[in-house]
Amino acid sequence: MTGERNTFQTRTIRLVGAAQVDLAMAALAHAPIDQAAPLEFVLREEKKTRKLDQNAAMWAGALRDIADQAWVSGVQYSDVVWHEYFKRQYLPEDDDPEIETLAKDGYQKWARDPSDERVLVGSTTKLTIKGMARYMQQVEAYGATMGVMFHAKP
Repeated sequence: MTGERNTFQTRTIRLVGAAQVDLAMAALAHAPIDQAAPLEFVLREEKKTRKLDQNAAMWAGALRDIADQAWVSGVQYSDVVWHEYFKRQYLPEDDDPEIETLAKDGYQKWARDPSDERVLVGSTTKLTIKGMARYMQQVEAYGATMGVMFHAKP
């Protein structure tokens, strides 16, 4: 509970036509007023999620090249293992000062499991175009330090 009311369910309404404007107006008109825990009304440009070609470039490009060429203590790792490693290393932290431009609303990198262990729950699917570009730059920079030669992006 927040104050005297139930927790308010976050809503996102994309203003693409008159029906959505009407829906947004109705939602605002019926929003609860709570002095102790006021709601926040935010109107902004839609955050664009990463592009499919960015995802393809990650899997068919950088991750494949790293999996094919990188060795760590005499061991090569699959693209899936590298992807999990890089997510832990390079997904933005929840308190990143640029988080608003790097990830969509609701993004979370870490959660706690029932034994209070930290668990990676973050995903590149929640990154914005800018967030994915930064992530890929970090992955490629890491690969370059290992001598990986990257092929042309697909």
